[in-house]
Amino acid sequence: MIPKKDGHEKVEPQHPAKKPKDKKQIKAVPPNKKIKSDNKNVTGYLFISPFIIGFLSLTLFPILYSLYLSFTDFDLMGTPNWIGFENYERMFTNDPTFWQAMKVTFFYAGIAVPVRLVFALLVALALNKVVEMVGLYRTLLYLPSVVGGSIAVSIMWRQLFGDDGAFNSILATLGLPTHSWLGDPDTAIWTLIVLYGWQFGSSMLIFLAGLRNIPKTFYEASSVDGAGPLRQFFIITIPLLTPVILFNTIMQVIQGFMAFTPSFVVTNGGPVDSTLLYVLYMYRRAFEYFDMGYASAMAWVMLIIIAIFTALIFKSSEHWVHYESDAK
Repeated sequence: MIPKKDGHEKVEPQHPAKKPKDKKQIKAVPPNKKIKSDNKNVTGYLFISPFIIGFLSLTLFPILYSLYLSFTDFDLMGTPNWIGFENYERMFTNDPTFWQAMKVTFFYAGIAVPVRLVFALLVALALNKVVEMVGLYRTLLYLPSVVGGSIAVSIMWRQLFGDDGAFNSILATLGLPTHSWLGDPDTAIWTLIVLYGWQFGSSMLIFLAGLRNIPKTFYEASSVDGAGPLRQFFIITIPLLTPVILFNTIMQVIQGFMAFTPSFVVTNGGPVDSTLLYVLYMYRRAFEYFDMGYASAMAWVMLIIIAIFTALIFKSSEHWVHYESDAK
């Protein structure tokens, strides 16, 4: 109320109270946008459905089914008969061939894996110095890895080291004594190790990529301080290459324990089981003796062994692998 000069009160017009604005206003999504979003989701699921179907039907289901079979007596013809831990008990207590295959596999992987890694690193170091035609050399050196795991190369290897093979022919030409490389238990496994080391191409390419990522300024600065090539290799190259070494080591350890083709084709596990690798014995149990339950148990034992070795390598990497983020 505002008093007027004539004594009458002036009445102010009253305005309706304004509602406070809600800071969190929910906007309704138009129906057409919702439909478009759903269509995009369906399209995405359709694109990844081949992988999901393949993974579930060809990977996850066989893995889980093999775990079930490892507790059964199954001959591929009848129905699986549940026997509990009998397969595992027989494996560890009443199967000397299992322990022979385990011994051969550990020896094979323990020597073949370091041989391949060292040889691949040396070749990568040599290629890293090459400037001209490096692509051609890289391709030629990678070819053994492309064809090395094939049946044809294993047959060729058997012919090379056979009694009348090229290797003995060269020795005879030079007047040196020949040897039955594949018939002698002491030398047969070494022919397989050499074959494994010969397939160094994939590891070599990974090492070469790691070497190309090391800045050249590190070498230039160390040269100014008086460091020679050998010292540079141990104080610069190796520490900065440890993440690549870790990756290659894990991959090669897995491949070494899972090797099958060389033992199967070149020597067939002989002589006297001196080249009987674990996977070859597992294959025999499954498809020659029709003991699929026992073979499934062997597969799970190997899975556990590989998992333990992988975990140990990862655990040890805390002490010898150096990442770029560690310096920050």
